[in-house]
Amino acid sequence: MGSLAAFGRLLGAGAILVRNDALLPRELDHLYPARVRTLADALRTYAGPGARQGRPGERLARSLERLGPVGVKLGQLLSTRADIFGAAFVEDLSHLKDKLAPFPTDAARREVETALGRPVDSLFASFGEPVAAASLAQAHDAVLADGRRVAVKVLRPGVEQRVARDAEVLTLAARLMERWFPLSRRLEPQALAATVIRATELELDLRLEAAGADELGEVMARDGYMSAPTVVWDGVGKRVLTLAWAEGVALTDPSALEQPGLERKAVADNLVRAFLAQALDHGVFHADLHEGNLFVAPPGRVIAVDFGIIGRLGPAERRYLAEILYGFLERDYDKIARVHFEAGYVPARHSVAAFAQALRAVGEPIFGRNARDVSMSRLLTQLFEITALFDMHLRPELVLLQKTMMTVEGVARRIDPDHDLWAAADPVVRRWMTRELSPAARVRTLADDATRVLRGLARRLDEPATPAVVVAPVAAPALDAEARRLAALGWFAAGAAIAGAAFFLGVLFR
Repeated sequence: MGSLAAFGRLLGAGAILVRNDALLPRELDHLYPARVRTLADALRTYAGPGARQGRPGERLARSLERLGPVGVKLGQLLSTRADIFGAAFVEDLSHLKDKLAPFPTDAARREVETALGRPVDSLFASFGEPVAAASLAQAHDAVLADGRRVAVKVLRPGVEQRVARDAEVLTLAARLMERWFPLSRRLEPQALAATVIRATELELDLRLEAAGADELGEVMARDGYMSAPTVVWDGVGKRVLTLAWAEGVALTDPSALEQPGLERKAVADNLVRAFLAQALDHGVFHADLHEGNLFVAPPGRVIAVDFGIIGRLGPAERRYLAEILYGFLERDYDKIARVHFEAGYVPARHSVAAFAQALRAVGEPIFGRNARDVSMSRLLTQLFEITALFDMHLRPELVLLQKTMMTVEGVARRIDPDHDLWAAADPVVRRWMTRELSPAARVRTLADDATRVLRGLARRLDEPATPAVVVAPVAAPALDAEARRLAALGWFAAGAAIAGAAFFLGVLFR
């Protein structure tokens, strides 16, 4: 019955898309095969009045809003794929708003009392009406008993059941898409659906968001590019989150960029550098940096809110990201190509040199030109065409990173139309490269490897002898191999240390 119900809801979702001409939009008729064009014409006989209003991305955004929380998250992740759909489409989806009618304040107060196990009045001197309402939760303006102004986020009653139903529909749609439309497999529909669903489920426990806000607040404080409101832990529960009131003016407010003393370039630079510093230096980043989650204050301060989606990168992914960005900064296309192959982004059967040549064809036209003169839609379309030639697939573990990079660039350009993303990124990327890939850093890495081998060897030596260890002829060779690896690491680390020391002394005294 669950599958039948999901199929019925999928048909309902399809009907919404058809009525808005968002399933097979008329603007793409010239790209459809004859049979698909015939189907599109037939479906448009059922289109409603909204089918003629706005661009395809705008119509899709309206449809996804109606589909609920998971639909909104799907739209946010689709907005990462400008390489496929074009910059205008991404722009339309990046403005996707899930503003809904708020639920009653009395219901919100009951949710707070249930989640915190105490009366609202015992924590708050005042608990106001909702100031914002979204698909998952709404926020209230409140004042603590000690006089501090705070924002209280409360989940919508019953939202968990709605998300579970939507997740079934999205999973079914992804499975059917892969089966019926082979060309869609490069987008990894099922992996994308799983990412959307997981991100939405994590947002349903506001304790996790509180932890994310606290962790990222500490990370942001180290660099100063961005800040976060303080968590009020007494006001945190599974369905309730209390944060200090954010300073500044929301970027969705038209007056935000007109504040006296505000420097647009500084705001845009700080936004880009904050994201890159979080991702590269710390491996954890705010993954939902659209205008609705950003406040600004003079001269260039950026304050982030809504920490429901946190992205994380392991050391290997951070290195690949830094080296790819650094390669573009240095116009070193051979290096960028090698990094793609090392990371497994491009299958090994292809030529590194040919891929580097393709990257050059895309990268060179953007250098030496004013940022406003660079057509991101054309650039990303070319990138997609090239990556298709080299069988690159969507990397599920990098979806949030891709989404956030696109969002940050778009917001930075709207803040400062002449903003140069590469110039803003340069100091953060170079700092990472200097710190992590210098001779001293390589020695540290070798020393860490040697330490791990030593510990493993010590554990083996400490293990009590067993008949299997005494009798098995492979035990001694295995131990010898470990010892040889340790010796090699030791000699290599020593040689690298000497070379590194000689290098730095040479620089110091030349």
